[in-house]
Amino acid sequence: MAAQEWDPLLPKNAIHQTGRNYTGILTKTIVYGLTLLFFFLAYAFTISSIVLPSWPEDCHGEDRYFCSMWRSVGFFMTFAVVLMSLAIVAYVIILSGGKKIRETGWQVLSTIIIMSVAVQVASMALVAYLFDNDERFFVGWELDKSFAFCTASWCISLFCAVSVIVAARTLPPEGGYELIPNFAHDAEEVH
Repeated sequence: MAAQEWDPLLPKNAIHQTGRNYTGILTKTIVYGLTLLFFFLAYAFTISSIVLPSWPEDCHGEDRYFCSMWRSVGFFMTFAVVLMSLAIVAYVIILSGGKKIRETGWQVLSTIIIMSVAVQVASMALVAYLFDNDERFFVGWELDKSFAFCTASWCISLFCAVSVIVAARTLPPEGGYELIPNFAHDAEEVH
């Protein structure tokens, strides 16, 4: 199904016209802009999930297993912030670039976002594993706000990536400037 067939905001006569660029209400620029706002929220959640917890410095004695796993969690979350920063740079380049960049930039952007989601999910998986299997976390312990912030962050990020992919695959190319139809017809009669 072509985008013109399902877009309720597109005039009915535009469905049958060919060679015209889409200038409807929902454009890729708007999708990029809205998902960037949501992505900033996810970025803030990720930063908060790193800053809020008190990272234990219990790395003494023979229990190096916990320390290695906990440091891996910290590394993964820091790496997720780096990837998310790259995604923000990609958003800025796509939004400030031309039509061609908006048409093709979604592939790089969505890949970076999905990579950051995968890293955050891996970090959460390590925390969940430690929470279930390490004796430091005895009965009564609960995962705190930072775990919830990380969950919210990767869920919002995944939503942004899926939204960008769906918009790129379904929305038609954005339009440019065109002559007003009556003006073009009148200009041909004069010549």
